[in-house]
Amino acid sequence: TRDNISIKVTAVLYMRVKEPVKAVIGVENYLYATSQLAQTTLRSVLGETELDELLMNREKINDILKTIIKQRTEDWGVEVSAVEVKDVDLPPEMKRAMARQAEAERERRAKIINAEGELQASDKLAQAARIIGREPAAIQLRYLQTVTEIAAENNSTTIFPLPIDLFKGLVESVARRNDARALALPEKASGEALPAPPAQDKVRR
Repeated sequence: TRDNISIKVTAVLYMRVKEPVKAVIGVENYLYATSQLAQTTLRSVLGETELDELLMNREKINDILKTIIKQRTEDWGVEVSAVEVKDVDLPPEMKRAMARQAEAERERRAKIINAEGELQASDKLAQAARIIGREPAAIQLRYLQTVTEIAAENNSTTIFPLPIDLFKGLVESVARRNDARALALPEKASGEALPAPPAQDKVRR
């Protein structure tokens, strides 16, 4: 090949005698002549082609071979219908090199997919952090949900230190209720709250 790689190529040529007179007079042995022409043309074309192009664009190589051979065999009364590269035999060291290359390519794609997944996950975590920052109660609900999930999966007793912030809302609610009750009671001149009046018995009629 053009990139100095020795390969063994097997090709198939399909032909038919279109003009018997030319096939007999124009060449001594049209079968042998066509076979030799196909072999030399194959070597010439592959010598100008890189290995990657041969492996990936085999149809293009077939068309080039067919065009060249068909033009040469028309004077012999032979019509070439198709030329196909059947098999490409690579040397063992080249097969190992290509296997390593393919493995490296798969690893590269796997790393790219993994990196893209981590990037998407980080974006989602950033969005969740912004939502939790705007809604402090969300982190409390998430904390309680995590505790519930762990308690459902494990039969053992698990002790969690609860942050005071979880009860901040409850403490503030109780404090507001106490303040409301204190304001509702009348006060003495000294500032002390008066006791609540005793309940009066209902008068029976």
